[in-house]
Amino acid sequence: MSTTEVFSLGVEEEYQIVDPTSRELDSIAEEVVQEAQKTLGKDVQLEIQLSQVEVATPVCANLAEVRNQLTRLRGAVIDAAHVFHKRIASSGTHPFSLWQEQPFTPRARYLALERDYQQLAREQAIFGCHVHVGISQRELGLQIMNQARTWLSPLIALTANSPFWCGLDTGYASYRIPHWGRWPQSGLPQHFSSLRDYDNLLQLLVKTRSIDDPTKIYWDIRLSERYPTIEVRIADVCLTIDEAVMATGLIRALIRACHEQVIQGQQAEPIRMELLRMAHWRAARYGLEGDLLDVHAQETVPAPVMIERFLTFLRPSLEASDDWQEVSTLVQKTLREGNGAMRQRRIYRQRQELRDVVDYIVQETAEGALRSPIDPSLSQYINPGLSGGAESNPM
Repeated sequence: MSTTEVFSLGVEEEYQIVDPTSRELDSIAEEVVQEAQKTLGKDVQLEIQLSQVEVATPVCANLAEVRNQLTRLRGAVIDAAHVFHKRIASSGTHPFSLWQEQPFTPRARYLALERDYQQLAREQAIFGCHVHVGISQRELGLQIMNQARTWLSPLIALTANSPFWCGLDTGYASYRIPHWGRWPQSGLPQHFSSLRDYDNLLQLLVKTRSIDDPTKIYWDIRLSERYPTIEVRIADVCLTIDEAVMATGLIRALIRACHEQVIQGQQAEPIRMELLRMAHWRAARYGLEGDLLDVHAQETVPAPVMIERFLTFLRPSLEASDDWQEVSTLVQKTLREGNGAMRQRRIYRQRQELRDVVDYIVQETAEGALRSPIDPSLSQYINPGLSGGAESNPM
């Protein structure tokens, strides 16, 4: 077993393209991506629907590099959207645009998903954040995954950022979680006894034509088939760069803490899948505003208590990478000011206007992003309509 992992990082974020007048999703991804690629190259790509774009950082060594890359990526995509008089929004769902009005990206991969999964694929107007952490050996990675899968619910609660769907308040902090959970290859993976056990399952799924290839497994945590990494796919895309950095730091610390458990020979705790699923549901339902399920202590506790237990578990790993001060400060800020879902609802309560929520998401998305000087001819599109909406509603 490797005791010298570097725990490199990579982050993927999925963004919405929004029309600045209607605040609806806008299906102009092909044009926006083509424009953004002039600056970003392959770091920006199309996604399943034409109102979505995805960015991916290069391999990063630390959180400072992650922050710099997300600052660069968000800024360049925002600039590219402005060329076409559009906006970029970072939220797990759009507050009111209808999935029925979102055309598929005309690429073979996405059209095949629609053919195979029908309605599930058509309703895929959701937006996530995926974090890769470098682990050199797949067997080691699998054992880390067995440990880490029991600690994902606090991450859901902290990053929950999708309370609205098709014009309604869903009652969930992260509606994206149960919405995405309908896919047969999504959700939590089981505990695996060995890498052979893991690979045998993937081969069986391919053999039975349940999936085309192993990359079509979309678990909340998985071994990447393309890179020597563990990929954690549990988070809604975050409103701000700060929150994305927080989530990335927590995820790397979790992988590092579980790596230490594996190296020390600790066996993964045998927690029933039913309990883990309920923990995820509670985190998606209540976020930071209710009781969460501590599957290790087998009790429900207020969300802030569960988050503090999570931080206590991660502190040695955060300190080992000199991330404790930054990450713990960002977590405390989130507990104090609310996750994305809480802040979206706070804006909505002021005027009962979902257009204000979209304006707020757009503002938060751009906060701190590295922007090019704005073409004066586009200035009318930068903040249209905000004087009657979110900008006059301070948090």
